[in-house]
Amino acid sequence: MTELKVGILGLGHLHPRTYMPHFAATPATRVVAACDASESLRESFGRDFGARVYPTWRKLLASESLDLAYLFLPHKDCPAAAVACAKLGIHVVVEKPVAASAAGCRRVVDACRDNGVLFSTPYLWRYHPVCRQMKAIIRSGALGRIVGCEGRCAAGGLHRYLEGHAAWMLDRKQSGGGPMFNLGVHWIDLFRWLLDGEIAEVIGKNVQINQDYNIEDNSMAICTFDNGTLLALDISYTVPDGYPHGRDLYLALRGTEGCLSYSPAFEGTEQSLFVCRSNPRSGGAACETMRFTLDDVPGYCGPLGREYVAEIAENIFQKSEPRITGKDAIRALEVAEAVYRSSKSGKAARLTS
Repeated sequence: MTELKVGILGLGHLHPRTYMPHFAATPATRVVAACDASESLRESFGRDFGARVYPTWRKLLASESLDLAYLFLPHKDCPAAAVACAKLGIHVVVEKPVAASAAGCRRVVDACRDNGVLFSTPYLWRYHPVCRQMKAIIRSGALGRIVGCEGRCAAGGLHRYLEGHAAWMLDRKQSGGGPMFNLGVHWIDLFRWLLDGEIAEVIGKNVQINQDYNIEDNSMAICTFDNGTLLALDISYTVPDGYPHGRDLYLALRGTEGCLSYSPAFEGTEQSLFVCRSNPRSGGAACETMRFTLDDVPGYCGPLGREYVAEIAENIFQKSEPRITGKDAIRALEVAEAVYRSSKSGKAARLTS
């Protein structure tokens, strides 16, 4: 086999179409089929990309012989579809956060493991060259012991899900939650990866402003890692419509011998990372701004998404473990759920190791 036949399960999401340039640029992948309950969504997708279309994922799986499925279904529906794929020997990539609960995510991961198929979910910030540099600096010891971190991921507004045919995102029963569940998991996963550690305790607070949907608009949390490092998360759907590119993003880490900060540019190719070191033996200037120019690549997350799609295909052919595993997917949701528990109880929520 030199080509993977790919199926897209679910089109009522912001990302399926933006993944198509990545599949087209990856010789090992060919999208052959897609499904969605919306006739207009599936028919337009079929016309635009030459894929066979079906009203349900069950009909698609019964009619097609897939090698790989990418799932963009409502979060609550992903486990059943992913398990069905796994039982048919189809490799599975599920858009984060994979399910509407950590238990649902475990069901997916277990089914893929038991049936010997690949599972992954696209926490693509791990692929960002700036984040890779951040991890290299942390691992070098140039910042000393990491004491505190900040992560802000604010997007807006709720209307973008309505306009993107994904109104289900605003229904907690279907999505699992609001911004912490949908966006916060990105930063939870990224900081776990950057610090090579696990979050042991969470103090969270959710605030609901909107009157029309049963999800929070703002979610904040103080997360304590197992080694004592603190992470402050500020996650929301409340960026004003006029905010540049609709995203307010920020990452920072402070250690005993230095700090770094990064404000990701959501659009464009130019990026910069500020690093300040107090120990001259750590190498480099005391304070410097590192410049990065990313390739201008069309599609979801540009070169990050392109690399991910190609790497997943390579993992399948080489029978190797993907960079983002089932453990990573489950843990991100466990932490997000702990934020919700803490917000509801008014107490800190502990996580098991």
